[in-house]
Amino acid sequence: MLATERHDLILRLVAERGSVTTPELMVALDASESTVRRDLDALSGQRKIVRVHGGACAPKRRLVVQDSPVAQKRAQNLPAKERIAAYAAALVGPDDFVYVDSGSSTMLLVEHLTETRATFVTNSLPHAQALLAKGAKTYLLGGTVKPVTEAVVGPDAIATLGCMHFTVGFWGTNGISPDAGFTTPELEEARVKEASLRQAKSAYVLADASKFGQVSLVTFAQFDQATVITDHVDADGTYGKAPNIVDLEEEHQ
Repeated sequence: MLATERHDLILRLVAERGSVTTPELMVALDASESTVRRDLDALSGQRKIVRVHGGACAPKRRLVVQDSPVAQKRAQNLPAKERIAAYAAALVGPDDFVYVDSGSSTMLLVEHLTETRATFVTNSLPHAQALLAKGAKTYLLGGTVKPVTEAVVGPDAIATLGCMHFTVGFWGTNGISPDAGFTTPELEEARVKEASLRQAKSAYVLADASKFGQVSLVTFAQFDQATVITDHVDADGTYGKAPNIVDLEEEHQ
C-alpha cells in the first residue's frame, strides 16, 4: 500500500471513530509499528490529526485522559452548570424513581431539587448525603469508593442496578461527540454509568458547552441514547440540529 493510500485510510478511520490506536492501524493497514508511527507523524505535521500516546484522534478535540477532583470540577463553568442543574431539577416529579450519577454537575442538580417526594438512587457518597439532608428517600449503591470522584463502582453496584427500573436519570460526562458518544476517562465508572443509563426510561446528560467535541477514554452510551441539557450549542454546527439537545440559551430566547 502506498503512503498516500495509507494516509487516506488513517484519515477515514479517525473521522469515523474519533480516535484510533497504533495497534488498530497496524491491523487495518497491514503495516509495521514503525510505518504507522511515521504516517501518524506526517499527518500530525500537516495538522490533519492530533497525535496522542498510543495513537491519534481527530483535530478540534481534546482527549480527556483523567478525571479531576469533584471540588475542582465544580468551579469550572459554574454559572452554566447552575442553569443546567436548575432546569434538570425541575424535571423530577413526586412519583419518580430517580438515578443520580456522581459528579459536579449532578451535585448541583441535587442542590437545586425542590421535589423531594421522589425516590433517589445514586452511586455518589456526597450526593447521598445531600439528598438525605433534604429529607429525600435515598439508596446508595454498594461497592468500592473511588478516591478522586467519590463514586461507588464495582460488580456489586452493577448487579444491583440490573434489578432497578428508573423513570428518569441524570448523568455527567467528560466528553460528547456524535461518533464516540458520551465518554469518561475511568473504566469502572463508565461501566456503572452504562448499567444505570440502560435502566432509565428517560435519560439526561448534563453538560456545559465545553464538553462538546471532547473525547475521553471510555464510551458509556451512544450519542442518541440520552437527551443532553446544555447551556449553548452552535445552531449551525454539528450539534445544533440534533433532536436530543436541549439548548437553554435557545429556550430562553
